[in-house]
Amino acid sequence: MSIVALLSVELHIPDANSLKAKRMVLRRVKDRLKKFNVSIAETDHQELWQRAALAIVAVSSTPTAVREALASVENEIERTAPMMVTRTHVDFLT
Repeated sequence: MSIVALLSVELHIPDANSLKAKRMVLRRVKDRLKKFNVSIAETDHQELWQRAALAIVAVSSTPTAVREALASVENEIERTAPMMVTRTHVDFLT
């Protein structure tokens, strides 16, 4: 049986003064997360310069593996975009 979990991340990007600047920050974050074998999508606030919402999904055969993967992803986001994370939430989908 597969376990699916969704990590929702809200970001505030104070230095973004255009959508192009925001996309550059998000691209850097997404590129750093490729090594975790997760799916990533920007899900909200596409029209705002300084705000972003990312949805990150992980799938595994055990809940522990999914939790560890998403914890690693969350830590990497904190390292890549320090002090930009305003909210995170994990949901397990069954």
